[in-house]
Amino acid sequence: MGARPGEVMRLVVVQGLKLVFAGVLIGFIASLGLTRLMSSLLFGVSSTDSLTFAGVGLLLFAVSLIACYFPARRAMRVDPMVALRYE
Repeated sequence: MGARPGEVMRLVVVQGLKLVFAGVLIGFIASLGLTRLMSSLLFGVSSTDSLTFAGVGLLLFAVSLIACYFPARRAMRVDPMVALRYE
């Protein structure tokens, strides 16, 4: 209540990206732990290729940013009085 649209956008996006960052970090650590298993499945790329790790992490982060943007945009447009009536 009383937040400006930009503040609502920032709140929703930041909360979503915190979860994304935690997930990417856990996935990165788990994938480093499983490099021996993965090395027999990869062709032409080493199992610890830093460019691949960084590229996948950035791709996941970008897709998640887009996925957080749309609900944030929708939340910005909600009239507080209408939301309170439905509660």
